[in-house]
Amino acid sequence: MQFQQLMYFVAVAETRHFTRAAEEVHVSQPSLSQQIRALENELGAELFSRARGNIALTDAGEALLPLARRILADADTARHEVQELAQLRRGRVRLGATPSLCTGLLPDVLRTFHDQHPGIQLLLEEGGSHDLVRELARGALDLALVVLPLPAASPALTTVELLQEDLVVVSAAGAPRPGKGGSVRIADLQGEPLVMFRHGYDLRELTVAACRAEGFEPSFTVEGGEMDAVLGFVRAGLGVAVVPSMVAVRAGHDLRTTRLAPPGLRRTIALAHRSDVAPPRAARELQRVLLASRPDGLGKSSPSGG
Repeated sequence: MQFQQLMYFVAVAETRHFTRAAEEVHVSQPSLSQQIRALENELGAELFSRARGNIALTDAGEALLPLARRILADADTARHEVQELAQLRRGRVRLGATPSLCTGLLPDVLRTFHDQHPGIQLLLEEGGSHDLVRELARGALDLALVVLPLPAASPALTTVELLQEDLVVVSAAGAPRPGKGGSVRIADLQGEPLVMFRHGYDLRELTVAACRAEGFEPSFTVEGGEMDAVLGFVRAGLGVAVVPSMVAVRAGHDLRTTRLAPPGLRRTIALAHRSDVAPPRAARELQRVLLASRPDGLGKSSPSGG
């Protein structure tokens, strides 16, 4: 049974005339009649009685008509659904990002994407880079914003550098400024109470590694928080924290920002997806918007992991 045969059958059933039905479906009348006869042969029953030129449905035709209409309607719905997805009127994107990027980069980018494609559902998962890499590998995310370099045991991912970002030190507005002058050295953080992120945060690993490179272990007053909690503890005067500059810009006037003295600390943010699976159309469009937001000079794709 062919889709085309069902379409011809419904046309004849509705017009009760083979020639008019052929005109409606834009085929010759002999071709339409031949297809109807082939359908009847396949089903083993006549669908129309043709007594003295009057076309009427047989019992078999009456039984088939609602089913054929439903099949044709479902096919039309499927065609429209696919067209809407292809034209980005509907769909979803599952995006992972570190909390600092959710705070700093994504609000403006996602607003731009939503304005362009209001029918696309955005599903956001916050997590550390290690967690997001695992979610990408198991297919739970389409795209993720991660910090390079990736862990050595990462699955095969394709990454595109998005931006490089300086890290800064934030402290409560009324607290003494760490360091001297307008900047702070990593060595100045020795003995300074630090508010520290939970394990798995790339910011924790970067800060601790920088302190150890200067020959000391950092001192934590509070540890284990997410970005909002860390900023809140700093506001309360519990210590200072090393955070991305984009977060510090949005943090408000109740926090003081101090830059790190050269060479400072920087991190590289990349957009990642699985190498063995192409992202869905809507995810590729979000990828385009994200890459359009990056500074000039970045954007080289590279496969990594394995």
